[in-house]
Amino acid sequence: MVPSSHPSLANIIDAALAHVPALSHALYNGIQDELKSRLEHHQLLAGWSKRRAQFANDLEASLNQLLASARTGRDPLQRDRSAAPDFGDLSLSLVDENQALKDVAIAHVITAIEDQARAELHQLGNFFAALRGIARPLKNDNPLRAAVFAQALSRAVEGVDLDPEGRYALMRVAAHPLALKLQPIYTELCAELRQAQLGGLLTSHGSALKESDLRLRQFKTLTEPSSPPPTPAATLDQVAMKLDLMNTRAAALAPATSPAAAPTVTMRLGPGTGAPGSDLLSRLYDQILADDRLQPPLKVLMGRLQVAIVRLSREDATLLRRQEHPTWLLLNRIAAHGAGFARPDDAELRSFLSFLEKAIQPLLDAAHPSALQFQQALVQVDAHIRAGAEARGQRSAVALERLDREQQRQEWKRMLRDQLQHQLDDAHAGKLMRRFLLGPWVEVIAQAMVHHGRDAAQAQATVELVDALLHSVQPHPDEADRQRLRTQLPQLIRALDQGMDSIALPQIQRQAFMDELMRQHGRVLRGLPAVEDTAPPASSPRRPALTPEEVLQQLLDERESQLPSRWAHERVDRGQLPTVPVALYSDEHSPHAQAALQDWIAGVQIGGWYHLFLQSEWITAQVAWISDSRQLFLFVGQVPDERHSITRGALEQLVANGLITQLEDEPLLQRAIGTLMQDLDRAS
Repeated sequence: MVPSSHPSLANIIDAALAHVPALSHALYNGIQDELKSRLEHHQLLAGWSKRRAQFANDLEASLNQLLASARTGRDPLQRDRSAAPDFGDLSLSLVDENQALKDVAIAHVITAIEDQARAELHQLGNFFAALRGIARPLKNDNPLRAAVFAQALSRAVEGVDLDPEGRYALMRVAAHPLALKLQPIYTELCAELRQAQLGGLLTSHGSALKESDLRLRQFKTLTEPSSPPPTPAATLDQVAMKLDLMNTRAAALAPATSPAAAPTVTMRLGPGTGAPGSDLLSRLYDQILADDRLQPPLKVLMGRLQVAIVRLSREDATLLRRQEHPTWLLLNRIAAHGAGFARPDDAELRSFLSFLEKAIQPLLDAAHPSALQFQQALVQVDAHIRAGAEARGQRSAVALERLDREQQRQEWKRMLRDQLQHQLDDAHAGKLMRRFLLGPWVEVIAQAMVHHGRDAAQAQATVELVDALLHSVQPHPDEADRQRLRTQLPQLIRALDQGMDSIALPQIQRQAFMDELMRQHGRVLRGLPAVEDTAPPASSPRRPALTPEEVLQQLLDERESQLPSRWAHERVDRGQLPTVPVALYSDEHSPHAQAALQDWIAGVQIGGWYHLFLQSEWITAQVAWISDSRQLFLFVGQVPDERHSITRGALEQLVANGLITQLEDEPLLQRAIGTLMQDLDRAS
């Protein structure tokens, strides 16, 4: 019960904590009922049964821990950087397919809770924002938000004996019962706050519609099957035609206007008056400078740039016909990058503005600027953004490169074994030598590739040692050759020892191989074959060596995605920034969906800003590094210490489930065209 006078953060959290034991047991019963009532959930019963007795206690402990943290004023979901993987002097989280699957499940639970208790959560958000003296509620103001309970559920489910897909399914089962049990708790907390005469804070503080709610509506419009398809975006040609039609009508009505009143009428330039298209350009630029999403300092800079664009429009008729004109691409790129900064006074934004001042100065100085000059400025801006993003990710680059190579270890080992298999078919090295090269020494080569790089000198040395080793056990009939071999053997043995040390080969295996190698070298140095001749077994037909093209195709086939089948079964109704048309990517059996998904991934470039759902919350982050194989991506948040390395498979799942989108989902020019069309529609 919230005290009737002077309620505080601790009071409301204590009231919520009092409901935790009953909530945990109620959810346990709800999950049990769901699993037994639905045939498709029966495969979860075995794993659930082993741990169900502890589930309520696990959930209660997890909620108590999170809410106790909230009681002290901390964000209960603030990431513990001390628990992040150790990559030297930085904290870096790795998001692989399993982690992404967990995030998708958490997003499902959050959506279920928010759909069930949207009004109550909005009121509680207002209350907690008021306690902090914040004019507009932020996403993390509410320590009792849906994400806190979803995270607690995820932690409790971790203890259930199921694979990642099974835990995902169990989270889906628990989402609806949890939402139903939470709503009356939220309702009771709001009622108690009203009894404490705080109803005004619940309804008036920050009562404006939040952007996240607007985004949710947009998302449902995009993803609900019953929704009509989105209206195609307007084009420059369409808005020009509409504006010409309006101006033509205005010109036709002009004679009816009283001459005395004419001087007081402010007319936009239309067809046949002034420079062609000047009215369209002026109106478009008004919309650009009025864009709420454009950072104020960038509006000032674009206002200065307007002079150069007007000059260009007099010489280049394609400016108002081509939305891919370098001028518009330059403005779009500047706006998109500026959207990644949380504050107008951000130091990195100031640095970007300083660079832009120099980059646009030639455009301002030119009496007759050209499209080529704008293209050159665009190239400079792209290069600057990429360089800045790479600098932000530089601290992580070495660790991530090694992590990326680690992910390729198994693929490299398969490739090496295949190559060595063919090489050994031509050598008479004995069974033990064959087992050593196809087993431990493949591990040695792969280890060198992971640590130093596939083409590094250290890795190449381990590859070349195979040739030297096989050569050392070939017949040497000439005495001079045997003498030369005798001088080379110590260096060969040292290199073998170093390689075996690098993988910590057990002593018993090492000794068995070295004993056999010494015996073979002894025979070779006496002019005998390394391996005693024995009756050759019936030989099986030797398989032909693979061509380079066949080897490449084999690797591509092996790397073909084998994603969990539950990834695309259901859409995630995101509560924030849902601008990705999920249906376009989510059908795992559709070649068109797979092609669209791969095209989306191919479009991810260093320097781009994205909004994505990770670890129970939405974050804004910039791509700062991409591995050569494009299997690993580094995202750096608005706070530089917030770093997330995401595997390609995980990124594909975030896209397919609508949990990642470009921060500037609609370019600046397209937004200006859209708002101008709306103004013209209202005026017509």
